[in-house]
Amino acid sequence: MTAEWTFLTNHSQVLLCLARNGGRMTAREIAEVVGITERAVQRILDDLEETGYITRFRDGRQNRYEIHPERPMRHPQQQGRAIKDLLELFAYMR
Repeated sequence: MTAEWTFLTNHSQVLLCLARNGGRMTAREIAEVVGITERAVQRILDDLEETGYITRFRDGRQNRYEIHPERPMRHPQQQGRAIKDLLELFAYMR
C-alpha cells in the first residue's frame, strides 16, 4: 500500500492556487484543486492573512487576494528565502 503524503503543505498548495490564478479564486474552487474542504481552505486563508502572506480584498461578491511575495518562508531550513522563491519555482515548472 502506498502512503498518502505530499511534499508540500496545504498552506503552500493554497498559496500556489492563488498565485496561478491572479488571486481570483473562490474557497470552493481552491478546495476542489487542493483536495481539502472549503472550511479548511478558509482556515488556511485566515492563517495566511493573519501572518501577512496575503491581503484579502472584497471585489463585488467575491474576495480577491494579494500575495506578498517578499514574506519569508517559515521553516528554519528555508531561512533567508522568501515565498517568491517557491512561487517562481512552480511558475517555471508549469
